[in-house]
Amino acid sequence: MQDSSDTAQTVAPLPEGEDRPVMPAITRGWRRRCPHCGNGPLMQSYLKVRDSCPVCGEVYSHHRADDGPAYLTILIVGHIVAPALLSTWLAWRPDPMVLFTGFTIGTVALSLYLLPRLKGGLVAFQWARHMHGFGQAKT
Repeated sequence: MQDSSDTAQTVAPLPEGEDRPVMPAITRGWRRRCPHCGNGPLMQSYLKVRDSCPVCGEVYSHHRADDGPAYLTILIVGHIVAPALLSTWLAWRPDPMVLFTGFTIGTVALSLYLLPRLKGGLVAFQWARHMHGFGQAKT
Protein backbone atom coordinates (compact mmCIF):
# COMPACT_ATOMS: atom_id res chain seq x y z
CA MET A 1 0.00 0.00 0.00
CA GLN A 2 1.39 3.40 -1.01
CA ASP A 3 1.32 6.33 1.30
CA SER A 4 -0.31 9.56 0.16
CA SER A 5 3.07 11.23 -0.45
CA ASP A 6 3.75 8.84 -3.35
CA THR A 7 0.73 9.77 -5.45
CA ALA A 8 1.17 11.78 -8.63
CA GLN A 9 -1.48 14.32 -7.59
CA THR A 10 0.42 15.47 -4.47
CA VAL A 11 3.87 15.76 -6.07
CA ALA A 12 4.72 19.36 -6.78
CA PRO A 13 7.75 20.40 -8.82
CA LEU A 14 10.68 21.13 -6.57
CA PRO A 15 12.20 24.61 -6.73
CA GLU A 16 15.62 24.79 -8.35
CA GLY A 17 18.41 23.81 -5.94
CA GLU A 18 16.10 22.46 -3.22
CA ASP A 19 17.13 19.21 -1.61
CA ARG A 20 15.19 16.13 -2.57
CA PRO A 21 14.58 13.40 0.02
CA VAL A 22 17.18 10.71 -0.65
CA MET A 23 15.76 7.64 1.14
CA PRO A 24 12.24 7.84 -0.35
CA ALA A 25 13.81 8.30 -3.79
CA ILE A 26 16.09 5.28 -3.36
CA THR A 27 13.16 3.21 -2.10
CA ARG A 28 11.14 4.16 -5.17
CA GLY A 29 14.12 3.37 -7.40
CA TRP A 30 14.54 -0.02 -5.68
CA ARG A 31 10.90 -0.72 -6.57
CA ARG A 32 11.79 0.36 -10.14
CA ARG A 33 9.44 3.34 -9.92
CA CYS A 34 9.95 7.00 -10.77
CA PRO A 35 11.97 8.65 -7.98
CA HIS A 36 9.91 11.84 -8.33
CA CYS A 37 6.29 10.65 -8.32
CA GLY A 38 6.63 6.98 -7.32
CA ASN A 39 3.95 5.90 -9.79
CA GLY A 40 5.53 5.73 -13.23
CA PRO A 41 7.80 2.83 -14.22
CA LEU A 42 11.51 3.67 -14.19
CA MET A 43 12.57 0.78 -16.41
CA GLN A 44 11.59 0.19 -20.01
CA SER A 45 12.88 -3.38 -19.98
CA TYR A 46 15.01 -5.50 -17.64
CA LEU A 47 17.89 -2.98 -17.41
CA LYS A 48 16.92 -0.20 -19.84
CA VAL A 49 15.98 3.03 -18.09
CA ARG A 50 13.19 5.03 -19.74
CA ASP A 51 13.97 8.42 -21.24
CA SER A 52 11.24 10.01 -19.11
CA CYS A 53 8.45 9.14 -16.69
CA PRO A 54 5.11 8.55 -18.47
CA VAL A 55 3.22 9.86 -15.40
CA CYS A 56 5.03 13.02 -14.25
CA GLY A 57 7.39 13.66 -17.19
CA GLU A 58 10.64 13.57 -15.16
CA VAL A 59 13.54 13.12 -17.62
CA TYR A 60 15.99 10.28 -16.93
CA SER A 61 17.94 10.30 -20.20
CA HIS A 62 21.04 11.86 -18.62
CA HIS A 63 21.56 9.30 -15.83
CA ARG A 64 25.01 7.75 -15.45
CA ALA A 65 24.51 4.38 -13.77
CA ASP A 66 27.14 2.70 -16.00
CA ASP A 67 28.90 -0.14 -14.13
CA GLY A 68 27.87 0.85 -10.60
CA PRO A 69 24.92 -1.55 -10.30
CA ALA A 70 27.02 -4.48 -11.53
CA TYR A 71 29.78 -3.73 -9.01
CA LEU A 72 27.27 -3.39 -6.18
CA THR A 73 25.60 -6.65 -7.21
CA ILE A 74 28.93 -8.50 -7.19
CA LEU A 75 29.83 -6.98 -3.82
CA ILE A 76 26.53 -7.92 -2.17
CA VAL A 77 26.21 -11.39 -3.70
CA GLY A 78 29.84 -12.19 -2.91
CA HIS A 79 29.41 -11.18 0.73
CA ILE A 80 26.34 -13.40 1.02
CA VAL A 81 27.44 -16.43 -0.98
CA ALA A 82 31.05 -16.82 0.22
CA PRO A 83 30.25 -17.23 3.94
CA ALA A 84 27.23 -19.38 3.12
CA LEU A 85 29.37 -21.63 0.93
CA LEU A 86 31.99 -22.04 3.65
CA SER A 87 29.37 -22.64 6.35
CA THR A 88 27.55 -25.21 4.24
CA TRP A 89 30.77 -27.07 3.46
CA LEU A 90 31.93 -27.12 7.08
CA ALA A 91 28.55 -28.11 8.53
CA TRP A 92 27.36 -30.82 6.11
CA ARG A 93 30.18 -31.70 3.66
CA PRO A 94 27.81 -32.18 0.70
CA ASP A 95 28.94 -33.76 -2.55
CA PRO A 96 30.93 -31.10 -4.45
CA MET A 97 28.66 -31.32 -7.50
CA VAL A 98 25.56 -30.76 -5.34
CA LEU A 99 27.28 -27.83 -3.64
CA PHE A 100 28.35 -26.36 -6.98
CA THR A 101 24.92 -26.75 -8.56
CA GLY A 102 23.01 -25.31 -5.63
CA PHE A 103 25.25 -22.32 -5.14
CA THR A 104 25.47 -21.60 -8.87
CA ILE A 105 21.68 -21.45 -9.14
CA GLY A 106 21.44 -19.36 -5.98
CA THR A 107 24.17 -16.95 -7.09
CA VAL A 108 22.67 -16.41 -10.53
CA ALA A 109 19.14 -15.99 -9.14
CA LEU A 110 20.26 -13.47 -6.50
CA SER A 111 22.29 -11.54 -9.05
CA LEU A 112 19.38 -11.37 -11.50
CA TYR A 113 17.07 -10.21 -8.71
CA LEU A 114 19.40 -7.49 -7.39
CA LEU A 115 20.77 -6.01 -10.62
CA PRO A 116 17.71 -4.04 -11.87
CA ARG A 117 16.79 -2.98 -8.34
CA LEU A 118 20.27 -1.63 -7.65
CA LYS A 119 20.25 0.16 -10.99
CA GLY A 120 16.91 1.79 -10.12
CA GLY A 121 18.25 2.77 -6.71
CA LEU A 122 21.40 4.27 -8.22
CA VAL A 123 19.45 6.30 -10.79
CA ALA A 124 17.13 7.49 -8.01
CA PHE A 125 20.13 8.45 -5.86
CA GLN A 126 21.51 10.50 -8.74
CA TRP A 127 18.11 12.18 -9.15
CA ALA A 128 17.86 12.98 -5.42
CA ARG A 129 21.35 14.45 -5.26
CA HIS A 130 20.94 16.52 -8.48
CA MET A 131 23.77 14.63 -10.18
CA HIS A 132 24.55 14.47 -13.92
CA GLY A 133 21.93 17.00 -15.05
CA PHE A 134 19.05 15.94 -12.81
CA GLY A 135 19.16 19.36 -11.14
CA GLN A 136 18.49 21.29 -14.33
CA ALA A 137 15.06 22.77 -14.97
CA LYS A 138 12.80 20.95 -17.43
CA THR A 139 12.71 22.47 -20.91
